[in-house]
Amino acid sequence: MKTIISTPNAPAAVGPYSQAVAANGFIFISGQLPIDPASGVLAEADTAKQTEASIKNLQAILLAEGLTLGSVVKTTVFMTDLKEFARMNEVYSRFFDKTPPARATVEVKALPKGALVEIEAIAAR
Repeated sequence: MKTIISTPNAPAAVGPYSQAVAANGFIFISGQLPIDPASGVLAEADTAKQTEASIKNLQAILLAEGLTLGSVVKTTVFMTDLKEFARMNEVYSRFFDKTPPARATVEVKALPKGALVEIEAIAAR
């Protein structure tokens, strides 16, 4: 059985997908772009700022389920320029400092809305 998770505190899904899905004790969070959920505006074209905004959107979805970033067991970071990896990693490490999840970071040609960073996550209850 799966449960669809949706919160107004993270950007709404803009296609045939859910913000997140809970199943078998896990929360599968769709890729979060660095979009302000209140205004719908993409964060400034800066890797550090976009990383922070994407992680804050992950946090909002987790909070809707009573969880924190400490519940995250795996992330995937999509970046349009891996030369910016150190800037992304510096911000990322501030949010995942104690027991960081497993992670993959992948360079992609483009992301929706011209974003520089998108992050998806899997959390465990």
